[in-house]
Amino acid sequence: MGLGYFIACAGIAVWATRRTRTAGDFFVAGRGIGIVTMAVASMASVLSAIAFIGGPGLMYRQGLGAVYLILSAGITSSLTAWVLARRLRLLGEIRGAVTIPEAVGIRYRSHGARRLAGLAMVIATVGYVATNFLALGLVVDALFEVGRPAAILIGAAVVVAYSVSGGMLAGVYTDLFQGSLMAIASILVFATAVSSGGGIAVMSTEILAADPGWFGPWGHFSPLAALSFFFVLGVGALGQPHLLHKFYMLRDPRQLRWYPMLMTVGLVVALLLWVGVGLATKTAVVTGAIAPLRNPDDATATFLLRYAPHWLAGLVFAGVAAAIMSTVNAFLNLAAAALTRDLPPRASAGAGSLRSARWATLAVAVVALGLAMVPGQVVVLLGVFGWGLFASTFVPALAFGLVWPGATRVGALASMAVGIVLTLGLESLMWAGKASLPAGVTAAGIALLAALVTFFGVSWTTRAQAPGDLDADVRLIMER
Repeated sequence: MGLGYFIACAGIAVWATRRTRTAGDFFVAGRGIGIVTMAVASMASVLSAIAFIGGPGLMYRQGLGAVYLILSAGITSSLTAWVLARRLRLLGEIRGAVTIPEAVGIRYRSHGARRLAGLAMVIATVGYVATNFLALGLVVDALFEVGRPAAILIGAAVVVAYSVSGGMLAGVYTDLFQGSLMAIASILVFATAVSSGGGIAVMSTEILAADPGWFGPWGHFSPLAALSFFFVLGVGALGQPHLLHKFYMLRDPRQLRWYPMLMTVGLVVALLLWVGVGLATKTAVVTGAIAPLRNPDDATATFLLRYAPHWLAGLVFAGVAAAIMSTVNAFLNLAAAALTRDLPPRASAGAGSLRSARWATLAVAVVALGLAMVPGQVVVLLGVFGWGLFASTFVPALAFGLVWPGATRVGALASMAVGIVLTLGLESLMWAGKASLPAGVTAAGIALLAALVTFFGVSWTTRAQAPGDLDADVRLIMER
């Protein structure tokens, strides 16, 4: 099963490489992707390994409170479609934009804003890729038992090969394959999970008798923690570039009316495994069928080894690999775009050749691979602040900036600087044990809130500059 999966990815890479002839093909798939392909690919790249490993473990440990991490999925899909999708696609059509930092620079007529956003992109991306290389190595080792270092190298080699050769064209169609695989695996595992416990009604009765708080409105989270997750993941998703970047690829912007429904259905289907495995594993533990888990992240593997047929376990492991590789591919290409188009001092809409894009992709992959080989805590630190760094950088400056003509260049620069400094500073201090936050408060939430307050406050203070920071064609795009 695992070998067949990697062969399929290689076949897609070869096909896409033959069709990747320009930097536009490499970065935005030639702007020729249909809405169904884009929605499935977006679902696959957004979920990553958390839906298959981290989510079920959190559900097992915290109960229904874990659902607050995914309740925002449908809202976020609609918000991104209404607020950003058409505007980003039109920026790509009219201005030739192919990166998210480029859109920031165009909005505020500022190379400085573009480069600061590009810097945040590279820093956060390297951390994301490193953590996903490590997770991919764990999956490859489980499938082929080659040892963790070799497994990391094998997994990284596969995803880097199609990322370097075919860019986003290879990535988006690999995501389509991977997203379909994830959805099938999730449906089958959910059905197996429900039947293993005798049905949802029986499972609920067993859990309620042993742990009533598990089914409470917040689970075992505090209300503040649950709502903080909802805020950070719901609002923060408006700034996640691996999702937003795909809007540049859409062939026909008129198809966007279908995006919220397609994306939401895809996420709900794929997240069935999250809920099903968490519910079934908790039931098995409270009934004494299995021993309590030392590590909640073992919930999926424990459930599959005990209750699922071998072919389904193999399919899920392939699905985990699919989710990880989808995310890695998207971030490698985003970092390469930032390095070749956004960070150079004389960056322009046409900057970045196909050759330089491929070399930049390889360079980012090598750095991330080196970090993945370092003992895990440093890599975890890099991955943790990635989401918060993207949110605090792009939500105020881009998501709100593209709908509010009163936003100013100074406000955008200030909010991005505050977001970067607070995210890196707080996460580093907490990791080193030098600082702590009240229960339920996250560093990502603080950084995002502070960046939003800074953005609106500074923009209002400098509101006289707003007309000069907005070109006439960009204003027309914002009004559509």
